[in-house]
Amino acid sequence: MIMESALLDVRPGQEDAFLASFAEARPLIAVQPGFRSLELRRCVDEGRESRFLLLVEWERLEDHTEGFRRSAEYERWRALLHPYYDPFPLVEHFGESLV
Repeated sequence: MIMESALLDVRPGQEDAFLASFAEARPLIAVQPGFRSLELRRCVDEGRESRFLLLVEWERLEDHTEGFRRSAEYERWRALLHPYYDPFPLVEHFGESLV
């Protein structure tokens, strides 16, 4: 299992629009081969209400990097969500839990 993580800094004032777009985008990723689960968490620290943590579980790294990112659904995902980010998020992948 692979855990994809991304800190999403959304343009201030656009959080509600982002969440509405994310609700529309979520089914696009959920149908991908190798997709296991998704969490979107909002930062609760004062002054960081525009920051979100995206966690996606994949069966294999390639399910994300080659499967989803090369799919037609990813093009729609990108169109829905990427305009909200400033700066563009760093996406990283992690292996199994060590504890």
